[in-house]
Amino acid sequence: QAQLVESGGGLAQPGGSLTLSCTATSTNTRYYLMGWHRQAPGTERELVAQMTDNVIGRGQVDYADSVKGRFTISRGVGGNTVYLQMNSLQPEDTAVYYCNAGSSWGQGIQVTVSS
Repeated sequence: QAQLVESGGGLAQPGGSLTLSCTATSTNTRYYLMGWHRQAPGTERELVAQMTDNVIGRGQVDYADSVKGRFTISRGVGGNTVYLQMNSLQPEDTAVYYCNAGSSWGQGIQVTVSS
């Protein structure tokens, strides 16, 4: 399985922005589907956004209703990187965010939205 390296989390104020990045470093695989999930304390992991590859897929995107219009997912040209631009952050966006590529998962990165 691929090793996924996540970066870009941290603390943001309500209304602020953060950008998450995730790269699959251990393979030269072009991943058909990559995405982001999140898990807040006491809740189940939920899909945030996912996107098919622009070359071997159609670049189709899916978003959770709670983030539509605020978050934007994008893919790198090499097919092994995914980004999540998060704008208008709200306290309820606070969670550990996990990148996934195929059946591989990152270790998670904390995003905290607080004043």
